[in-house]
Amino acid sequence: MPKGYWIARMDVHDPEGYKGYLAGAKPAFERHGARFLVRGGTTDAVEGKARARNVVIEFPSLQAAQDCYNSPEYQAAKAIRLRCSEGEIVLVEGA
Repeated sequence: MPKGYWIARMDVHDPEGYKGYLAGAKPAFERHGARFLVRGGTTDAVEGKARARNVVIEFPSLQAAQDCYNSPEYQAAKAIRLRCSEGEIVLVEGA
């Protein structure tokens, strides 16, 4: 079964508040088998709009990635994230 991935690109405008998102999202990530492949780091935006924070999270399957995103724990954390940042999240099935 192919793995599933979250590709998240964020600009955080409230770093202190964003810590609440990270803490709130952690149980959802743990429950759904998330493995962080990329979390921040140096970037080189060669095309398109750059974001300050880029994250790639691997899940056992696309279904697990979707279940994590739709979980009550993540949705509660998402409400915090939306107040503290701006960006995009795309869920992708691996090859």
